[in-house]
Amino acid sequence: MKSMIDEYARLIVRVGVNIQKGQTLVITSPIECVDFIRLVTKHAYNRGAKDVYVDWRDDKITRMRYMNAPYEIFDVFPKWHADAFEDFAKGGGAFLSILAPNPGLLDGVDPERIELSHRVQSSGFKGFMEYKLTSKVCWCVASVPTKAWAKKVFKDLPDDEALDMLWQAVLQTVRADTGDIMGAWREHLDNFKSRVEFLNSKRFKILHYTAKDTDLNIELSHKHVWGGGGYYSQSGTYFVPNIPTEEIATIPVKTGVNGKVKSTMPLNYGGALIENFSLTFKDGKVVNFSAEKGYDALKRIIELDEGSSYMGEVALVPCSSPISQLGITFYNTLFDENASCHLALGAASPGCIQGGNDMGKEELRRLGVNESGIHVDFMVGSKDLDIIGETESGEQIQIFRAGEWAF
Repeated sequence: MKSMIDEYARLIVRVGVNIQKGQTLVITSPIECVDFIRLVTKHAYNRGAKDVYVDWRDDKITRMRYMNAPYEIFDVFPKWHADAFEDFAKGGGAFLSILAPNPGLLDGVDPERIELSHRVQSSGFKGFMEYKLTSKVCWCVASVPTKAWAKKVFKDLPDDEALDMLWQAVLQTVRADTGDIMGAWREHLDNFKSRVEFLNSKRFKILHYTAKDTDLNIELSHKHVWGGGGYYSQSGTYFVPNIPTEEIATIPVKTGVNGKVKSTMPLNYGGALIENFSLTFKDGKVVNFSAEKGYDALKRIIELDEGSSYMGEVALVPCSSPISQLGITFYNTLFDENASCHLALGAASPGCIQGGNDMGKEELRRLGVNESGIHVDFMVGSKDLDIIGETESGEQIQIFRAGEWAF
């Protein structure tokens, strides 16, 4: 397993962010993942990185802050933090975010503190988010197992055994168990191409989702673009923003979503677990919602800013995806979204519009591209999900049948 973990770190550096010689790598990571970050750092320097900067997080300190700091501190976001990330982006840096969720971390914390903190942080990082959404920088999100996360996934196992099991699952999803991780990823990324080309050739105008408790129409812009696997930055560097990745995605028209959709997997948002929730859309906006668990957290997402109550992504993933076949709920959106078709509330990527990365904000708004300080994926895929696409000429084509590609 040790050699596979090292290969995973190398994959993130060479395929994920695709670090270039003379480039700075900026890493955001929980402090528990220090050993893995050292491996990433080694491979970054071996690849020719100029520098590696790590922005550490600590869940225990985060909770202490929420429980003990005065309320007014959450209305302040340190400008130096946002400025630092924007400066790295302006300098051509690459960005890696390590996710190691701690579900239940914020249980018992005053929801108003969490909401205020998320809103202020979202606003503070808005400038940096634009660099990512327009592919001005290469970036990647990956995950590293921790004991807190492992115990949530494998709650009946002892700590060390749970951690070992989670590592095995993660390494399998990122193809580190194939003996040739780089070759496996070349083949995997190539496999996206034919479906992406088919979807783009059809010029769908409307997607109609139907399943148990779901009946949803999603309008697509006449300039929408489907993408999957990797993307090119504006400087021409190919990078893979999510490891693992199984999705093909585009964006909806902001005001073109109508109907009801039911989640099919739990959503872990900032340490709060949201389960069995439904959203009702009218003219793009969430006008009603419910949740069996985590209602307040869902409310925080929807009310964070004007754009967080609108949709920013449509992503297709078959139920037969390798992650889905594991039969594990990871309680980690990065993995769970790649086991299931999903949608996202919040910011849309201009890169999913033809020429979008070169357009101004007003032009993007006219094309229905949503703006928000957040982007939160939630899972809607199931074995009874059907998706029919209507083309601009009025032809209806089955895209998904019973949770699987229909073509």
